[in-house]
Amino acid sequence: MIIRSKIKLVALVGAIFSVVSLLVHLLLAQYSSEDWALSTLGSVDDFYRNSGEQVRNRRLWGPVKSLEALQPHASPRNEYPVPKEQNNGYIYAKIYGGFENIRTSICDLVTVSRLLNATLVIPEIQESTRSKGISAKFKSFSYLYNEDQFISALTNDVIVVRSLPNSLKEARKGNKFPTISPKSSAPPSFYINEVLPKLKQSKVVGLMITDGGCLQSILPSSMVEYQRLRCRVAFHALNFRTEIQTLGQQIVRRLRAMGQRYLAFHPGLVRDTLAFHGCAELFQDVHTELIQYWRKQLIKRGPLRVDSLSRKNNGSCPLMPEEVGLLLRAIGHPPNTLIYVAGSEIFGGQRVLIPLRSMYNVVDRTSLCSKKELLNLLGPETALPSDLPKPPPSKTEAQLIEEWKKAGPRPRPLPPPPARPFYRHEKEGWYGWVAETDKEPEPSPMDTRNQAHRLLWDALDYIVSVEADAFFPGFNNGGSGWPDFSSLVMGQRIYEMASSVTYRPNRKILAGLLDGIRDNLYHPKRNWTIAVRQHLNKTLGFEGLIMQSQASKSVSFLSHPLPECSCRTSQFPNPVKGKDGELLYGSEDKCPDWMPRSNNLKEDTIDEADLPEDDIYPEEQPESVVASEQDDEMDPDD
Repeated sequence: MIIRSKIKLVALVGAIFSVVSLLVHLLLAQYSSEDWALSTLGSVDDFYRNSGEQVRNRRLWGPVKSLEALQPHASPRNEYPVPKEQNNGYIYAKIYGGFENIRTSICDLVTVSRLLNATLVIPEIQESTRSKGISAKFKSFSYLYNEDQFISALTNDVIVVRSLPNSLKEARKGNKFPTISPKSSAPPSFYINEVLPKLKQSKVVGLMITDGGCLQSILPSSMVEYQRLRCRVAFHALNFRTEIQTLGQQIVRRLRAMGQRYLAFHPGLVRDTLAFHGCAELFQDVHTELIQYWRKQLIKRGPLRVDSLSRKNNGSCPLMPEEVGLLLRAIGHPPNTLIYVAGSEIFGGQRVLIPLRSMYNVVDRTSLCSKKELLNLLGPETALPSDLPKPPPSKTEAQLIEEWKKAGPRPRPLPPPPARPFYRHEKEGWYGWVAETDKEPEPSPMDTRNQAHRLLWDALDYIVSVEADAFFPGFNNGGSGWPDFSSLVMGQRIYEMASSVTYRPNRKILAGLLDGIRDNLYHPKRNWTIAVRQHLNKTLGFEGLIMQSQASKSVSFLSHPLPECSCRTSQFPNPVKGKDGELLYGSEDKCPDWMPRSNNLKEDTIDEADLPEDDIYPEEQPESVVASEQDDEMDPDD
């Protein structure tokens, strides 16, 4: 018994020593490995930040080295006399349309005034003028833009006044001056031959601009200074009023304060554009309104096209937010990427953004601004009567007693319950009329006020989109014949900083790629990811600029102000011309000596196909960081 107890005690002590020894060895191994890692790399986070994240940021956020030599330069180059007060007369204008049409029309209007040697009266923005009850603090032009800045910035180009002289105001009220409605692509000869004689005769001419612009986009090479004038108007004279500018910059600061860069995305899901291009069936349960609106507004333009699938495959329809999210994943954006959604109108509502919100950190102006800040932007507004259906008037007690006496023999059934109240979302959009009538009703006072408010929301989103670290358009320059939000943003980003990351996707190519993985959207094969990366990365550089010029410059000069409004500090490539001989890229002037020079040296690059398939999320796939160390000098343009 004694021997057995001693054996058990020795076994127990040996087991205890074994466990203690094992724990000591494990702790030593852990601490020694951590100390070595910390001494060599700092920390695991620092390792990813210093190697893979730096490479990835350079590839995802730019700058695009092949475009760093392009600098903004819209100043006059040749002899450019200052306008004189002794000119041919006054031009006043009424501008109809949304944010994009207004901005383009004002630039064309200033150019026409310079062409005709006329004094320009600050144009009237009808979207705000015809709205009832908006703030009396802002009138017409000043509802959106800064009048003082507009006048002072154009001192050397055009004489701008706030209103006609008192001696001419009464005559205008009596419609004694000729009024002309030019087409959006009217040539300069139209104004020289048709408008100038009437201006010299009556000294005042009115213009009604309805289609977004009143002058053709591509002017003859002899009128290059007029193209630069357009750039000076759009990028220097047209500053938003102080309240809009302040809140827009505040949104940008709040985005920057989140500690990471952000990408701006404009879906382009606007009803008019979707209806024009026949993209109704993309929205399933809400496509009826698009079809009816299309038949009402656009049947005069030609036969109806209702095959939305073929239109989308042709690149004529927008990329849906879910598809954009998948494309951003293919490029390499991790799930914590901050995406700002721009656009005051998103047809289909917030439900179409649900897939994108599930993939990324999505914000907009409503999540970054308080209601008070947005209301302060509107200013004091008078109350409008509600346009919701009114309940029947309540009955007095005497009327109820009288009805009870006349109701007949008893027992009597209970009265019907009161009608369900109507909510705002049931009145707005197609919910309010599409099931009741084939004709869209006239807009109510509240509808016109909301249209004026959209100008302010678009202005805020425009500021944030121009300042973004990257911009992705869901729909731009579809050949619709009128300017669009994304194209104007892309044009200003080209002008201010051409090397910034601005994607210019070819929707026809992407539609084919997306259609190939339609049954397996969230688990595409590696060759599909590589194909998407190669296409989108090419659109960042000069190939994307040439493609954008061919697609958009003939419609809107402000969407591609090259080469007239830029200069080069180095690297002068061979000029690229279009089908009609117009310059697309590479013929920019040499920058003045006072501009800083950029050293665009050719660096070693690798092909996107060499990147591993798991290189989408570095924080989840650390081995991809090691594999991509050789990509440290990769140009985002490749």
